[in-house]
Amino acid sequence: MITHNADIVIVGSGITAALMAASLAEKTTKSILVVEAGKPTTPFADRVKARERWRAYGESPWKQDHLDDQNATGTTWGFSPSMNVGGLAMHWGGVSPRYSPEDFALRSMYGVGSDWPFNYDDLDPFYQEAEERMGVAGEQGPVALDPRGKPYPLPPLPINYNLAQLQQWATKAGIVTWSTPSAKNSVAQDGRGQCQRCDTCYPVCPTGAKYSPDFTWDALVARKRITLVTETLVRKLEADPKTGRITRATGNRTNASGEEVTIEGGTFVLAAGFVWSPHLLLLSKSSAFPDGLANRSGLVGKYLAGHRNVNAYLRLPMELFPGINVQHSLVSKQFMRVPRSARYLRHDLRIWESSVGREPRLRDDDGRVQFGDDLMKDWQQRAKGATARVRGYYDVLPDKESALALDAKKVNRFGDPMPNVSFKDAPESAALKEWQEEQLRDLFRTMAKAGGGEILRMENSANDLGQEHPVGGCRMGTDPTQSVVDAHGRAHDHENLWVAGAPAQPTASCCNGTLTFVAVGLRTAAAIAGAAAV
Repeated sequence: MITHNADIVIVGSGITAALMAASLAEKTTKSILVVEAGKPTTPFADRVKARERWRAYGESPWKQDHLDDQNATGTTWGFSPSMNVGGLAMHWGGVSPRYSPEDFALRSMYGVGSDWPFNYDDLDPFYQEAEERMGVAGEQGPVALDPRGKPYPLPPLPINYNLAQLQQWATKAGIVTWSTPSAKNSVAQDGRGQCQRCDTCYPVCPTGAKYSPDFTWDALVARKRITLVTETLVRKLEADPKTGRITRATGNRTNASGEEVTIEGGTFVLAAGFVWSPHLLLLSKSSAFPDGLANRSGLVGKYLAGHRNVNAYLRLPMELFPGINVQHSLVSKQFMRVPRSARYLRHDLRIWESSVGREPRLRDDDGRVQFGDDLMKDWQQRAKGATARVRGYYDVLPDKESALALDAKKVNRFGDPMPNVSFKDAPESAALKEWQEEQLRDLFRTMAKAGGGEILRMENSANDLGQEHPVGGCRMGTDPTQSVVDAHGRAHDHENLWVAGAPAQPTASCCNGTLTFVAVGLRTAAAIAGAAAV
């Protein structure tokens, strides 16, 4: 039996956990223990080689990034198996937009979804903290659409020739765009280099310009400010039947030994994402808490949320140079703010230069294999002109039964039932889906017409496995009968238990969510630090 002890115990080591730990390490003198079920994955020093092998052979640049028997089933977005130090953000794209102020008051403004227990202005300083800790490069959009208390910490990633041409086209269509904010160094800082536009941010940045959580963990461990325990799966939290206080966590090593582990602590923080945080609470049943912990409302695992998209490729009568920094884009938030009287549709808008239909090829139209000069001549002809990719994420409001449940038919090596995830639109979202997607298709047709171009193809994510940037499962609120945690992430039922980041969110907005997951987690960290100081 292995026993650990700390003042603050954080379960999970993803991006929210990393930046919360950094914040707590500065705000308190308490001991901090971080528990991760997986191993460290590819270290920074090996990423150039990992990128080469990915490009040459399609080999995953991320080794040891999952546990074979620890998987969610059902309609997940497919990333729940990612279990390693740093979590999914070891291979994210770095895109870091904020939600809009309207996202925090959907019920009040539009009569749909749920209001958050705080507003955009309350989260603004934590957005700023998240951006500064990661190093987000961004361009201030129109203040009315993109309010912020302070400037971005880094200058924006440059809008290159291709994006500048596409920006002019978008302007003709009446759309205001700007450089998409990204957690990539536009200037060198914190020992990490400047973005070299390698265009392999996803899946792997070889230079370290893109932020990933291992940088934070390495710094915290080097300073001996935290203890990072890997290959240890927390399988249950135990609570005092009378006080509800969490007394300890128990689990096992995930290495060959499978040794039992006990973790005693004063404060417990679940920062294990939208799947594994509610999963652990549901696993932690006892005679005093037969439905699991923090589940007086019966809402643990419920109200899972995300968003879907409509995507289009457009041919435009202009000359672009395909393949130059294709992972950077333009963004617009003007469709995230809509009139209250309008039928409900909110979406973001992103624009990329695309090489679709303009790629090099080994065979010509007649099927003949091409070599050398012939191949180059063919590519030069195919590369003429321009293709743009446009995409809009739209809100999907969650139903209560959009849920995670334990599946006794699927168990891990220790016999724990694995989670089964089932996304479901709220009735108002389901009723609007076809109309919303047609509105997006109409927008793209209008944009193509404004530029004298044409639609090559359109697609939506209706057949995807789930919803993107998922949240929920431990929603926050002020009413303990309608939520799992309070406005700061503290469980209504257990004074020393906190749930951080994505699982606590009531809704998922219509843009990439990682920055908001972290900002919500940092708000929780500030509350924990305040409570710990008492």
